[in-house]
Amino acid sequence: MTYDTLVVAAHPDDAETQMGGTLAKLARLGQRILLVDLSDGEPTEFAKRGVRATQAADAAKILGVDRMCLGLQDRLIDDTPATRLAVASLIRQYRPQWVYGTSDACVHPDHAAAASIVQAAVFLARLGNWDQVPQGDLLADQQPWAVHRLFFPHCKMEPAWAQFGFAVDVSEVYDLKRAALAAYRSIFAPEDRLLALYEAEDQYFGRLVGTRYAEIFRSHSPLVVDDPTVFAPGMHG
Repeated sequence: MTYDTLVVAAHPDDAETQMGGTLAKLARLGQRILLVDLSDGEPTEFAKRGVRATQAADAAKILGVDRMCLGLQDRLIDDTPATRLAVASLIRQYRPQWVYGTSDACVHPDHAAAASIVQAAVFLARLGNWDQVPQGDLLADQQPWAVHRLFFPHCKMEPAWAQFGFAVDVSEVYDLKRAALAAYRSIFAPEDRLLALYEAEDQYFGRLVGTRYAEIFRSHSPLVVDDPTVFAPGMHG
């Protein structure tokens, strides 16, 4: 099985929070999407162990994506060669055209580790001759794979970005994002103000680009288009 898009995040709910609307929109367009949670997010605040995994599966179903967990320990995720190779192996196995990671993370140490893990894994996945590298056995029997694009959504635990590469209008699918986040009752208390703040950010960036809701992204390398007519109309031309 292959996937069009691979999304790597530290914990269940990270991908939904940062780009849940974009995921729903891509799924509606027919993309096959795999979310890779580096950890299971346990222990969690408002439920016993195992509940968060069930809620993560429910959220993925709402958005129309698949999900797996790499099994690292929440709160103690570390950017190690073994973890880089494990993610690189998934990239080689599933051969996505697009990978999404985490960028500019410093508040949560797990997010900071995830940022460097994904960038390194994308680079390592395209290299050959792993049979000649110590600890390279995991990649030695796989074919190299170079992704088309590495993108980064804005982590909502971090300060707002003054500049971003592009925005995705998620207004039509925003109810799905809300529903996916609402599935995480083990994380968000009833009437949790965090959910209101997350939505306020999406509204703010939507206002900047002339829509109700938007999610913003940066790219690993400069953006290039074959057809400049693909851009939607802007607020001020």
